[in-house]
Amino acid sequence: MELFHRHGYNATGIAAILRQAGVNSGSLYYIFPTKEDLLLALLERYKELLWPLVIQPVFDRVSDPIERVFGVLEGYRQMLLATGCGMGCPIGNLALELSDTHPVARKLIAENFEGWRLAIRGCLDDAADRLPPETDRDHLATFVLTVMEGAMMQAKAHRTLEPFEASVAQLREYFERLLADGREWSTPKPER
Repeated sequence: MELFHRHGYNATGIAAILRQAGVNSGSLYYIFPTKEDLLLALLERYKELLWPLVIQPVFDRVSDPIERVFGVLEGYRQMLLATGCGMGCPIGNLALELSDTHPVARKLIAENFEGWRLAIRGCLDDAADRLPPETDRDHLATFVLTVMEGAMMQAKAHRTLEPFEASVAQLREYFERLLADGREWSTPKPER
């Protein structure tokens, strides 16, 4: 995970994987006959870890569903800080690198994104009574994912948090407007 995240799939050689894992090539090839098999296992593992490593820690400390969305985004901000904005989102990085050349990996990458999007959709569903009734929560969850991925990519490219923070601030403003609209429609209008 660390090598593919830091260097990318194509730039990570088997020798580096063997060194990092502290295993011999026979052991590696017994379990993962090809490097792509290792990649696919890694993508499956990312799907398994999404909830316990990314989502649940936020849910454990934040109860408001809208704030949970921003809590998840804050987790990515912290990762950017820890890496000097040098690594970006591991799934986003792999999507950019492999989507055209590894169709099975592309499918698993899409499943990882979908798991993330559904977690955010759950938050939006929990806040449905605070949003305008016409809000398409499915599309809004996709929008949140798009903001996160684009913001991470820009932070990585510029090696600064500024694009990430600006994007999340704009998303926060959008949510505040949605929530204000939600309060407006739920409050009866005085008759004229």
